[in-house]
Amino acid sequence: MRLFKKYIQPYLKQYKWFVVATVLLGVLTILVSSMLTFTSGYLITRASEMPATILLLYVPIVGVRAFGISKAVTRYLERLFGHNTVLKILADMRVKLYNMLEPQALFIRSRFQTGDLLGTLADDIEHLQDAYIRTIFPTVTAIFIFVFSVVTFALFDWKFAIWIAICLGLVVFVYPLLSLYFLKKRQIELKEKRKYLYQSWTDTLFGLSDWIISGRTKSYVQKFMEQSRDSHQVEKKIAAWNHTRTFQLQVITGLILIFVGVWAGMAAGNGEIIPTYIAAFTLVIFPIMEGLMPVSEAVEKLPSYQESLQRIENIEIKPEVMKEKILIPQQPNISIQNISYRYTEDQAEAIKNMSLQIPYGSKVAILGKSGAGKSTLLQLLLGVLPPSEGKIEIGEHAPEQFGDQIYDVISVLNQKPYLFATTVGNNIRLGKSEATEEEIDRVIKQVKLDDYIFSLPKGINTQMEETGQRFSGGERQRIALARILLKNTPIVILDEPTVGLDPVTEGGLLKTVFAGLKGKTMIMITHHLMGMEQMDQIIFLDEGQIAMCGTHEELMADSQRYRELYLMDCGEL
Repeated sequence: MRLFKKYIQPYLKQYKWFVVATVLLGVLTILVSSMLTFTSGYLITRASEMPATILLLYVPIVGVRAFGISKAVTRYLERLFGHNTVLKILADMRVKLYNMLEPQALFIRSRFQTGDLLGTLADDIEHLQDAYIRTIFPTVTAIFIFVFSVVTFALFDWKFAIWIAICLGLVVFVYPLLSLYFLKKRQIELKEKRKYLYQSWTDTLFGLSDWIISGRTKSYVQKFMEQSRDSHQVEKKIAAWNHTRTFQLQVITGLILIFVGVWAGMAAGNGEIIPTYIAAFTLVIFPIMEGLMPVSEAVEKLPSYQESLQRIENIEIKPEVMKEKILIPQQPNISIQNISYRYTEDQAEAIKNMSLQIPYGSKVAILGKSGAGKSTLLQLLLGVLPPSEGKIEIGEHAPEQFGDQIYDVISVLNQKPYLFATTVGNNIRLGKSEATEEEIDRVIKQVKLDDYIFSLPKGINTQMEETGQRFSGGERQRIALARILLKNTPIVILDEPTVGLDPVTEGGLLKTVFAGLKGKTMIMITHHLMGMEQMDQIIFLDEGQIAMCGTHEELMADSQRYRELYLMDCGEL
């Protein structure tokens, strides 16, 4: 009920006139359909009596045509208003979901699995449209039809109206509650199994190459098929109950039809209604039941709506994630004091008792083989992961205290920065949305792309194509660097910025990087030793610990291992 009040009720109030119009059109559709059947039944009976003049049939004939056309029109308008209302509501919900996710951008990976978010974005939000179209609108419409039908019969025979109320009550109240009771666990179980399928699918998608290389493709496919079969079995059980319930409701419809037919015959015999109304009253049960039967299916979905709403609720930003705005330090020192981090209890520590001081304006290189702890250290510096022990301070604050402001302190140049299928200027302007063309021109010159960019026919308005494919790897890195220079954060982290570049391009890019980031704190995470002579500190990580630390000159003089690695990397050994 709390989630209903929070996520459903506000939209019903916001779009109340659309909702009212949809329900009224739904009621009108059933009433018009009922009048069509009623008039048709009357016309058939009246025609069988062979009236003296055809003029006596004109009115019901016109009525049948009018109600037939009106039924199609009202049904169309009901769908039009209903879907328009739901699309407006879903659009607002998507905006609300984005507003919940956007402040947590840095914390998404630590709080959720990708499959969870994919399930919410692709399944839960879409699923909630059924809450309106297949549950709220049909249920409210059915209650109106139920009351109208009972009242109408009461005008002719109040005792029979009570009996009809009991019979129709089985369809409107009893069967929906039975469906809810029998299918509650099944609906929740199905949602859980689909959630695991999303997680399994996304994990495999991201690690597809590893599955293929490891030769375990067959085992994955087998596991995924087993999960799919489990989900399918639950769906089959739900479908079996739906078929059974539909058959039972059709039997009840047949019994009600018989009851009404018998009553109409007796009423005609007693002179309470004319005989031509017997078929009319009997046949009108079909459209009435057509409007009442969807309630069972509507109510049985409540647990799945509850599950979807709960998952959306879980995404909402938590108090411990919400951060107050703090003053961005202009020249922050970085202090790392005895930090350790372990991903899970059964795994070894990724970072072990590490201490490091990085004064503002320093150039620091973090080296080490894969798994040495470089990526973990990066996430700790960004506040994505909190250290298990020890503390990190940027200025006077821990990284996680900055919240979404951390990117106003630290910029990151990844090994494969994403460039969008828009202009060069728009891609660079991501660093500062309000940047002028003069500012963009300035950073383009800083990254040494001015000769090339300004020689193009459209200059900075040149389209980059999807993922920036129009430009080479080195040019894409320079454009991403220009974006960072435009943002002008005091700290810049370079995460393997030269991977995949040839030595000449790598050397040119590093020269541009050192010139462009002069005066800022620069932390370069890399496997290569090119450019190490310009670093203030060179730190080698091994199994989460600092194995070597010093300047290029110190390590060349004191460490044979470093000397050999450097000469090998430069091609001199």
